[in-house]
Amino acid sequence: MNLATLTSLALTIATAALALAACGDTAKLTIADGTGPQPKWVEPHATLIPTVNIAPARGWPAGATPQAAAGTRVTAFARGLDHPRWLMVLPNGDVLVAEANAPARPDDSRGVKGAIMGLVMKRAGAATPSANRITLLRDSHGRGVADVRSVLLEGLNSPFGMALVGTDLFVANTDAILRFPYRPGQLRITVPGVVVTRLPAGTINHHWTKNLIASEDGRKLFVTVGSNSNVGENGMPAEAERAAIWEVDIASGAHRVFASGLRNPNGLAWAPDGALWTVVNERDEIGSDLVPDYLTSVRDGGFYGWPYSYYGAHVDVRVDPPRPDLVAQALVPDYALGAHTAPLGLAASTGTTLPGRFAHGMFVGQHGSWNRRPHSGYRVIFVPFHGARPSGTAPLDVLTGFLDDQGQAFGRPVGVALDRQGALLVADDVGNVIWRVSTTP
Repeated sequence: MNLATLTSLALTIATAALALAACGDTAKLTIADGTGPQPKWVEPHATLIPTVNIAPARGWPAGATPQAAAGTRVTAFARGLDHPRWLMVLPNGDVLVAEANAPARPDDSRGVKGAIMGLVMKRAGAATPSANRITLLRDSHGRGVADVRSVLLEGLNSPFGMALVGTDLFVANTDAILRFPYRPGQLRITVPGVVVTRLPAGTINHHWTKNLIASEDGRKLFVTVGSNSNVGENGMPAEAERAAIWEVDIASGAHRVFASGLRNPNGLAWAPDGALWTVVNERDEIGSDLVPDYLTSVRDGGFYGWPYSYYGAHVDVRVDPPRPDLVAQALVPDYALGAHTAPLGLAASTGTTLPGRFAHGMFVGQHGSWNRRPHSGYRVIFVPFHGARPSGTAPLDVLTGFLDDQGQAFGRPVGVALDRQGALLVADDVGNVIWRVSTTP
């Protein structure tokens, strides 16, 4: 293909992307309508290309920060990172940050549609090369600012989730769980990781992030494995053991599917009663109002609908052949989080020192929409619990102000975690900052 042809193709794709950005539908429901234990519904509006309403990545101007909830303040714990996605706080207070982006996926959304979506992701700041490392941040003076920074691990493959069990540090690459020896206070690990188990990846690898959390007894790892498509359009053989949460035996590496029908689960957290919770990104291309992303407890053996239905028995007619037998088994999630808000981070409030209204529930980092008009997400929220379940009240804002008045993104929140002082840390992969939310003195 000569230069003139390539230039013409690039112009065609760019023109198509701009045209698509101007089309699509506008939401009829508010985010509040699509939030809570009983979200409101509209009829699906199927489109070949989803509504495209990207918030171009801008980054934070000098001196600017997100807006913190009343009674709290936000400061930068660390700046100058490279697409920080996920967080883990070690027992000694050190903070691990997975700096990563998507791996090569040559067969994901091929053709003109794939090229257009690639341009869209580039505008959103999600197309930079992956740093493929885990950085250690240490606040050695207890001032809420990292004054020590060290590359703990490098040469990884789009790392995401992390877990510490005894002296073993587990890291979820996009294609495998690795085990590394760890000593408290260690700043760098140079020995190669040992593969515990392989994870679904390949040349499509549509949802590449793999998160993990350890069981209380340290014998199991629970691992999120997102779907390999939007609604199974690559065929169900490509979805084998995907759209699921795995249970992995640490000693043997053997695994089983713990729960399925979860299109793209990300954050994992243990509730005080021992129940496992997750946040899930639902399907696209049926309108700005559908489908609400959600927070839910995860039942052993539970099936949550994907791709055949959503939010229980709402059948997705795009999936052929249908499976009414599975639709009849589909569990209804506990709490809707609004359509296309893209919840990724999840942390239980146990141990927080934020004001009392944040004492019992879950913190959620909402990465923000790229396919809803108007935008949704782009904030960190708190879902209050009553007993073992969400209370049914509206979520509380923790951090807002990630979008400017022109709809450009200063930042996008991803992982959330409580530090050793009970403050909330938030990874911002567009601003390249770790924010720290603490109680106002």
